[in-house]
Amino acid sequence: MITFIISLIALVVGFLLYGTFVEHVFGINPKAQTPAITKADGVDFVPMKPWRIFLIQFLNIAGLGPIFGAIMGIFYGPSAFLWIVFGTIFGGAVHDYLSGMISLRKDGVSLPDIIGDELGKGVKLFMRLLSIVLLVLLTTTFLSGPATLLQGLAALGTTTFQGHMIPIVWVLIIFAYYILATVLPIDKLIGRFYPIFGGVLLFMGLGIMVVMLGWHSAEMPEFTDGLQNRQTNGLPLFPMMFVSIACGAISGFHGTQSPLMARCMTNERQGRWIFYGAMVAEGILALIWAAAAGTMFADPEAGLYGIDGLQAFAAAHPGENIAALVVDKVSRSWLGAVGGVLAIIGVIAAPITSGDTALRSARLIVSDFLHLSQQPIRNRLMIAIPLLACVFGMVFVDFNVVWRYFAWTNQTLAVFTLWAGTIFLYKNSQANKKYPYAYLIALIPALFMTMVSVSYIFIAPEGFHFAKLGLSWVAYLIAGVTTLALLIGFAYWKKKTNFKTINVN
Repeated sequence: MITFIISLIALVVGFLLYGTFVEHVFGINPKAQTPAITKADGVDFVPMKPWRIFLIQFLNIAGLGPIFGAIMGIFYGPSAFLWIVFGTIFGGAVHDYLSGMISLRKDGVSLPDIIGDELGKGVKLFMRLLSIVLLVLLTTTFLSGPATLLQGLAALGTTTFQGHMIPIVWVLIIFAYYILATVLPIDKLIGRFYPIFGGVLLFMGLGIMVVMLGWHSAEMPEFTDGLQNRQTNGLPLFPMMFVSIACGAISGFHGTQSPLMARCMTNERQGRWIFYGAMVAEGILALIWAAAAGTMFADPEAGLYGIDGLQAFAAAHPGENIAALVVDKVSRSWLGAVGGVLAIIGVIAAPITSGDTALRSARLIVSDFLHLSQQPIRNRLMIAIPLLACVFGMVFVDFNVVWRYFAWTNQTLAVFTLWAGTIFLYKNSQANKKYPYAYLIALIPALFMTMVSVSYIFIAPEGFHFAKLGLSWVAYLIAGVTTLALLIGFAYWKKKTNFKTINVN
């Protein structure tokens, strides 16, 4: 329990102290007019109340990530708590804040335009393609997962495709909903109902935390158990854990969602609560689920405690979706029948609502590229229908394959976003001179995530799988050299670039 409490307090203190520091470094202007006012169109640029935007942002970025990812991450041991805490405070929350606030400063542009403005036109085109691929992959995973859970609650119909069971009825129902959520004005469906779902997700996490601390605190994983790798699949803790726990620490997907809410804000003061604060709330949710998964399966009579019990549970269910089984067992065992159903509904609502805003982001990325007004509904449908067709086709691909490629694409996108934030902050520091080293808040996590993403390519089973060959050190060497080369390139660029005439606003 001590480890969990310390981690929880650290996240709250991180928001209060480091979040405030990041806000000062960025340099907000409360008097500036926001794009929700200057570009109001009644579709995507729509002013909304701050508390409503916060809950929508939280629900958008949550999805399955901070729940499923945290559950899979705790298999690596209590070190997962450290990554959730430090990854959230110094990585994910900074990433989300910068992507949202830079979008706000640039009239609500989408993430590829933010990155392209700082890293070049060629990178902008690549990021448009990468972002759309990521959003299609994410929507597919966030459609298949909830459909499977709903299938378990109320069996309707399934179809078999290439050996995989597809809950086709629920897929079609969710798919129809996605069409509405993608093309309707943001305040008609998302603005009205998503704050409710966001509240349910927070209530669910709070309920599980209360039960866990009140009745199961003795079985919770602790730092005193050791920070060594507890995973039994033979894969190293670095970088695998840092990709497994993405949305609960840092996720490139969030950068595609922040501009959606930047288009609804009415004051730059709201940014710390909406962007940095929503990420900290997600970190807390991830912390709760990681602790719950590591606590639920303790069996003192069998000599199994904490994570050992979880490992035994996973070994007893080979080939199954362990994270989904953990969610179901924890919810029903700790919250009872009604609470369990409510919790599962929260887990279902979160990914569905992240999926539709992912499609909405994809629509806006394409519309920005084509300079196509989104006020006429025919223009929205012209972009949305092909995107939805891609998602529907991807549903019939093995879920595990889609998830693995989404995971790497997700963290790679975060790398580009952090490097773009580094360049933006450096330009900003040169313009006002108040914080000459402001760019470090983005540069340090950018370097770390570069190391994670590059090494993952060479270590993971879906990559070159050097770990299986006993050559993990080669993967780390390649990643280290790549990271060092980028740092040297950045230092050289700083030295050769003149910012006297740059206007960063």
